[in-house]
Order: sequence, then structure tokens, then C-alpha cells
Amino acid sequence: MADTVLYDLTEGLATITLNRPDAMNALNIDTKAALRDALLEAAEDPAVRAVLLIGSGRAFCVGQDLKEHIGLLAADREGSGEGSTMSTVSLHYNPIVTAIAGMPKPVVAAVNGVAAGAGAGFAFAADYRIVADTASFNTSFAGVALTADSGVSWTLQRLIGYGRAADLLLFPRGIDAQEALELGIAHRVVPADELATEAAGVARRLAEGPTAAYAAIKESLAFAAGHTLTEALAKEDELQRRAGASDDHAIAVNAFVNKEKPRFTGR
Repeated sequence: MADTVLYDLTEGLATITLNRPDAMNALNIDTKAALRDALLEAAEDPAVRAVLLIGSGRAFCVGQDLKEHIGLLAADREGSGEGSTMSTVSLHYNPIVTAIAGMPKPVVAAVNGVAAGAGAGFAFAADYRIVADTASFNTSFAGVALTADSGVSWTLQRLIGYGRAADLLLFPRGIDAQEALELGIAHRVVPADELATEAAGVARRLAEGPTAAYAAIKESLAFAAGHTLTEALAKEDELQRRAGASDDHAIAVNAFVNKEKPRFTGR
């Protein structure tokens, strides 16, 4: 895995760190491929019970590396490139967001600084966002004459509603941590110097929890977002039957009866 993305698995928690601090974690091709591969590794590894996504340095991720991007565009126009600069959406951004949103375990985004463009999209796709009080969000796309990608057209309106999402996409601007909390983008805002500890604590708590149930909760929310109440009820029935047959459910019930703390296995 490229050193632009760091991967650490400790006691069930996979910490994935965007590691281009000098470029504010801008997404060049190597970084996008490495992030995609790290997320897929976490999704497929049964030892991973939760994922923490964070950026190194003073930014979470400012989105596409425009210095690399402008060179690729120029090469395409001159005929010396591969003519597929925008294929990064299908090759990188779509798989990254699908891996985050579809991860069968919780994903916590620790937003340590600016999250813009695709960087904001990755944070929006996570299940829980803990945001430093010095951080900010910006959709950015329209500012460079592009439309939304990285799932933002889907995630943002589900977080804050269609009208507000349209406003932020048509008129991109900085959204500070307090406004992000008020809008519903951030779940929690903490002092910047406490972010790493707070985010790791939340992610570890999730890693120690009933991760099979968490996966079912994620699946039920995603399903219900695009289906009728009747269909959602049927899906809940299906998922609840599965959860009720899990080892973790039996562990939880026995622990409750015996007034003990449950020790979940994720099965």
C-alpha cells in the first residue's frame, strides 16, 4: 500500500489515515487507489470490527489534486494522454464511497481540518462524523465547473434535506464546525487537540459492540431510503430474524439476565 495512505489494525479497529499532509491530503491517483484498496481490505477482513478514517496534518482532505488533474487534462487535449481523466469517478471515487457506505461494520470519520469536494463526500458517506472545532466543509464542485461526485448528490440531501443541499452545491462556501453541527452534518464537535482521542474512543466502542447488528442497521437505513414503508417493514423483518439468530444477541440477553457486561464477538 502506498505511503500516501496508512493502515493500522489494532484490537479490531482499522485506522486509515490519508497521509499527504504537505498537499492537505489532496487526492492524486496513487492516493485514491491506495484509499480504495485500504477500505476494501477493511471490509473483507473479519478481524476488522470498525473503521476510523482521518487525515494527517491540518486537513482531512481537500479533494482532487488539481495540480495533477490540470496536467492530465492538458495531456488529454493534446492527445498525449489516455483521454480518460474523468474516469477517476468510476475507477476511484465510486468504489471508495461504496466501500465506506456499504462497509458491513461502522465507519467513523474524524474530520481534523478542511474537508472539501471528494474529501467532504468521503466524510458524508461515513456513519458517524466527529469534527474538530477548527475544521470546515466545502462542496467545492461548482467552483471548478464540475458537478457533484463521491456520492454527495445522494448523501448530502439525506443529511440536511434537498433545499439546503442544493444551496451548498450551487453556491459552495466554507461551512465551519458549528454550522456543520447545526445543519446535521457533524454528529459531534470537539476541541481540535482532543479529536484523535475522542474519535478513537468512539470507534473502539463500536469495534467492541455487536458489529453484525451494526451492519444490519446500516443495511436497513440504506434500504429504507429508497423504498416504501411496506418494503422497509419487510426488510426489517428479514434483518431482525438474522440478528435474532446471532451469537451476539444470545450473549446480550444472557448478560442482561445475569447483570453482566456483554462481550460481543461480531457473529
